[in-house]
Amino acid sequence: MIAMDSLSSILSGKDFDEPPEMNSIKKYVLDEFQSPVSVQVRDNDIVVSVPSAALANMLRLRSPEIKRRCQLDKKLIFRIGS
Repeated sequence: MIAMDSLSSILSGKDFDEPPEMNSIKKYVLDEFQSPVSVQVRDNDIVVSVPSAALANMLRLRSPEIKRRCQLDKKLIFRIGS
């Protein structure tokens, strides 16, 4: 008979903290535009989902500033529909 680990014992060893890039982007957008966004950090890029096209365009224009202030080295992608 094979012993099975409980789900809580398996998940207790996992680190579910958000990457620092994710938090810094969310904070930047909230501070500057008072709008919550969702952020997905991938291997080569970061996808920021925003609620409106106007916000996506503003963020695209500010992407060099966002990269500098949030200390990012990955490509930023902005998507409409969070």
